[in-house]
Amino acid sequence: MLHVLYIVLALLCLFYGVCVLLTGSGTSFYLVWIALGLLFAGGALVQRFHLWGRFPAAVRAGVLISAGVFGLTVLITWLCLLPGCFAGGEPGLDYLVVLGAQVRPTGPSGVLRYRLDTACDYLAENPDTLCIVSGGQGANEPEPEGAAMKKYLVQRGIAAERIIEENQSGNTVENIRNSSAYFNAEEASVGIVTNNFHVFRGVRIARKAGYGWVCGIAAPSVGFYLPNNMLRETFGIVKDWAAGNL
Repeated sequence: MLHVLYIVLALLCLFYGVCVLLTGSGTSFYLVWIALGLLFAGGALVQRFHLWGRFPAAVRAGVLISAGVFGLTVLITWLCLLPGCFAGGEPGLDYLVVLGAQVRPTGPSGVLRYRLDTACDYLAENPDTLCIVSGGQGANEPEPEGAAMKKYLVQRGIAAERIIEENQSGNTVENIRNSSAYFNAEEASVGIVTNNFHVFRGVRIARKAGYGWVCGIAAPSVGFYLPNNMLRETFGIVKDWAAGNL
């Protein structure tokens, strides 16, 4: 029956990878799901034809250790992500930093609109808070993310003078560091606005970058794509941890 389970997992991963590809997110992370699907398909063949015992002991040990390390890393990082998914921030913050995401020819992507709508709601309730919209222009984007984000907020009724545009950042670390040029990071109270799965990393990077008073403000995300986003965050957390950014 184990090979049947592997077949089911392979089909699910392959199907999910295609779904992620069709979103046109601008990243190639869908390949991770395709690779997982192929690995499960390979496992199904190994089980079906009883090939496991034919591999050298060292190979079998390496496969088991690698799978265990990967599974444990995913479990630990996902447990870290969960509290941030419910972060509501604090009232009366000095600044919001809204982290950028993909901009399409039609405007901010769905992921980015969630962040901007959350920021808009907070700014409407806290009229003294200023907002930094942070994001540069990717190769597949028609304009800098910061520019598109500011236009969106202004269209939603936020006064332009409350919005500071930062349009040079290419990733989360740069979002945080470049935004800190507009305020005293050690003294200002700052809310990091991003999607729920991304709050943990955003806040940890900000603290590492010298933000003295920082909290997360979680925007929603599309439930169907949450596994993809959380798995991508696993890789992001590991990368930023290794680089000393967390």
